[in-house]
Amino acid sequence: MSFQELRLLPDLPHGLLPFLLASLLIELTPGPNMTWLAILTLAEGRARGLMAVAGVGLGLALLGALGALGVSEIVQSSRLAYEILRWAGAAFLVYLAWEGWRGGEREDGGGERRAFARGFIANLLNPKAAVFYIAVLPGFITPDHAVAAQTWTLTAAYVVVATSVHAGIVLLAATLAPLLMQPRRAEIARKILSVGLFGVAVWFILTSSRA
Repeated sequence: MSFQELRLLPDLPHGLLPFLLASLLIELTPGPNMTWLAILTLAEGRARGLMAVAGVGLGLALLGALGALGVSEIVQSSRLAYEILRWAGAAFLVYLAWEGWRGGEREDGGGERRAFARGFIANLLNPKAAVFYIAVLPGFITPDHAVAAQTWTLTAAYVVVATSVHAGIVLLAATLAPLLMQPRRAEIARKILSVGLFGVAVWFILTSSRA
């Protein structure tokens, strides 16, 4: 199928390719998900890291679905709702940084479920992700085509891009883990990343405030 034929498909947004590029660049920018996933993988292993990726992906998908339905506009229009999510999200990032600082517990059989839940909750408490769906995504939609179909397609595309990047971070961290087999090196790396995640939480509060 040629590029021109691809552009003529009725339900395929004309802005899909630039949207994919924009999504990739956004996800490659260091942020809380990237830092936390690296910490978790180094501390507790690849399996738990990938479970966390699944949780993050589900959280982003749910926010995208709510955005497509217009529910997340409440976050943008209500200052109180936005502030509650903003501070709750920052507090959860601080909690994750503390968890990373003190280290994981590989022997706990419920670790995979907990990693999944933490990834899911962290993204539900991120108002900037919700605003992305209603402030950035609509700019890539063509009004004279099926808007609902384009919205769902772009939402799914973003989740796929984000999940792919997050999985790559986990696999890279797992690959580098053998270089940190010495307990002291692993502890230093984990704590440096944890301090970085705490810094991200502070940055999140400072940059997400509404005037």
